[in-house]
Amino acid sequence: MDNWIAGPVGRLEVLYRPGEGAPPPSGPQAAVLCHPHPAHGGTMHNKVVYWMARGLSQLGLATLRFNYRGVGLSEGSYDEGQGEQDDIHAAIDWLAARHEGAPILLAGFSFGARYGLAVGLRHPAVERLVGVGLAVRLLEGHALVGGTKPALFVHGDRDEFGGFADVEALVAGWNAPAELRVLRRCGHFFDGHLPQVAEIIRDRALADGLSGVHLP
Repeated sequence: MDNWIAGPVGRLEVLYRPGEGAPPPSGPQAAVLCHPHPAHGGTMHNKVVYWMARGLSQLGLATLRFNYRGVGLSEGSYDEGQGEQDDIHAAIDWLAARHEGAPILLAGFSFGARYGLAVGLRHPAVERLVGVGLAVRLLEGHALVGGTKPALFVHGDRDEFGGFADVEALVAGWNAPAELRVLRRCGHFFDGHLPQVAEIIRDRALADGLSGVHLP
């Protein structure tokens, strides 16, 4: 494929990769990954997003990374998180069509978790969610409270943009199976912990019985 898909305000730059080996026989066959804040240097090549994609690829899932409007070679301009949600929706639509309506997993880091999971909860093609480095205190209107799809959260206990206790409270109120994996001595950008992020996603993203809070 080329490096573009159609977005709401022009072309979106993307990076699509098949999974390593066969995907699981049931459940999501592919994943959309949402990058961090576009106004603070976030792109689809962010190191955390790369390692998230690596973990999902090891599960056999095809992965689609993309740049929001105005990032990299994507057309358009930053829209305060509103238009970016339309971009996420377009990426899910494209991946679901490519995989003939198979369920999709939505994964996001930081800003990408904040808005990606919100879109994923609404989009009928999305079956599972992964939120990494979710700054719960910054959620406007608490859009994720009481989520209704299975979700895995990965968080550092020293996250500069929101304590893991806030994520723990979110998980406690989730209305579907949810699990929080907390990494010790770990900040928001997971420096020194990136292989662990990939390992957790590989081992838990599609697991049955997601439940509770786990501190390695």
